[in-house]
Amino acid sequence: MPLTRFSVPPLHTVTRSLAAVAMGREAPDLVITGGRLLSTYTERIHADREVWIKSGRIAVVKPAGSFSPAPGAKTRIYDARGGILAPGLVDPHIHIESSMMTACAYAEGALLNGTTTIFCDSHEIGNVCDAAGIEWMLRDARQAPLNIFLTVPSTVPATSPRFETAGGDLTPAKIGKLFDKWPEAVALGEKMDFVQVAMGDKRSHAVLAEALKRGRPVCGHIYGREFVAAGAASGISDTHEAIDREISNDFLENGVWVFLRGGPPTTPWHSLPQAIKAVTELGANPKRVCVCTDDRDADDLFLFGLDWVVREAVKHGMKPVTAWSMGSLHPATRYAQDGDIGGLAPARRADLVLLNDDLVPQNTWYGGELVVENRKITPILDKALSKRYRYPKAAYETVKIAPKLKLTPDLPAGPVTANVIRTALPGIILFHEQVVLNPAPGTTWPDLFAQHGLCFVTIVERHGKSGEVAHGLLKDFNLKEGAVGSSVGHDAHNIILAGTNEADLQLALKTIKAMRGGVCVIRGGQVVAKVALPVAGLLSDKRATIVAAESTALKAAWTAAGCTLPYMGFNLIPLSVIPEVRITDKGLVTVPGMQLLPLFARR
Repeated sequence: MPLTRFSVPPLHTVTRSLAAVAMGREAPDLVITGGRLLSTYTERIHADREVWIKSGRIAVVKPAGSFSPAPGAKTRIYDARGGILAPGLVDPHIHIESSMMTACAYAEGALLNGTTTIFCDSHEIGNVCDAAGIEWMLRDARQAPLNIFLTVPSTVPATSPRFETAGGDLTPAKIGKLFDKWPEAVALGEKMDFVQVAMGDKRSHAVLAEALKRGRPVCGHIYGREFVAAGAASGISDTHEAIDREISNDFLENGVWVFLRGGPPTTPWHSLPQAIKAVTELGANPKRVCVCTDDRDADDLFLFGLDWVVREAVKHGMKPVTAWSMGSLHPATRYAQDGDIGGLAPARRADLVLLNDDLVPQNTWYGGELVVENRKITPILDKALSKRYRYPKAAYETVKIAPKLKLTPDLPAGPVTANVIRTALPGIILFHEQVVLNPAPGTTWPDLFAQHGLCFVTIVERHGKSGEVAHGLLKDFNLKEGAVGSSVGHDAHNIILAGTNEADLQLALKTIKAMRGGVCVIRGGQVVAKVALPVAGLLSDKRATIVAAESTALKAAWTAAGCTLPYMGFNLIPLSVIPEVRITDKGLVTVPGMQLLPLFARR
């Protein structure tokens, strides 16, 4: 039988057998002995324990040495050698597409880092391929050696056709059908249009109703303390966007679960150090606090897994057992899955990790099968990863670009005020600035770029709908020559380009089109790095380690080009639900004011 979530039988089919093993009438399949057990239920570490496993589930936990095999017994014994046995990690909010790989491939990095369950919001592929893309992802997930549940994308498009052109349009009716068809659709994904929710937008609340009337929880995405109560009143009950201790405290007081987002410090995602202060400084109880990753690109998936986020929580003041519970039992409880995952106790899935004293996973068992040992994948996992889901032909035909596009604006003939986007680390929030441009006769764009720290930014609609192109200017992005480009411009996933001249921007666009989607860096009129993402213009169809190596090379070229925002931050520039200003295929958009701005205003 393939190694998937379905390899472990449903609890109701094996209760008699599990009870028999617990009482000693039947032999377990596997005993992991000689470990210290991290109890997420009592937040204690117990010395000298062993776990008896039958049919991929835990039958009983006993003192080490309790099991005595009968003659001829086939029970496997594994010596944990004093390491810490803990439940597999549960990531409550993740976007698989950010990893640039398919769900089957994603499992490799997750399991190496002790993550055995994820709750993913596939709004990226939904924005490109509508409900069909989400169903492809779900079929992919069913073949993966990982527990993958869906939080149904709730905001596709992220705003409205007035502000951006997306490939998908997930109406309330389509969302309801996904809930009814797919049992693993367990919640509504992050409701990104928080301003519309607060203002009572009819469609936004109709989407919420599809989840609420089915008893499904609703995930949130809220910036600004003034929107917290309205979001909670609308049924939103978690968030991963708590960026400081005050708003984190507001969320908790309003009954909203807080997912502390830990991201590599070089990306925009690392809000945990500030948000955790609601617990460490303001005294909030962590019982409704989890940790999550949100987004990881291919190589960061291996380097900064959810286990790293747990260790960051320890670093910033949490007890190790509490931090591990925030990464396992707490998210399992949030999604009412704690009878199956999140702890080491009878009836639970045998999804375990063996930790060293620094909480670094050494081994991972998935459904009682040893898939990672000594931080390397085992043959059983290698075999499972070689049988990946193949996406249909339509998934490879999503980059539909109009011919002969002009990618740079004309140089103003006289004095203008330019509405520009100023970038600044960490890169989530972008700033609206007005820059006076007064080109004299003979002035060129490079002259103005040097004077004001600017470069071009261009959005190209790529779903074959409008063929629109929007021109803008970035400030402090620090790209001095060449161009960079990506088909992963959140959330409509049009193509975003930044560069210094028309020729290099055209080469970037041509390269992305030839790859059927992807990311590239152009310097000296040459492609110096690229990652092909032919599945929906979002995903590679290669093995995780290959995609990670390509991603590492891309990042090196990206940094060498001088870009101050990392690749993942660059992809946020079109995301029209985060302040202060964004650019989509429709032009410049202010947030939360939701007004379209001209690039130039005559003085």
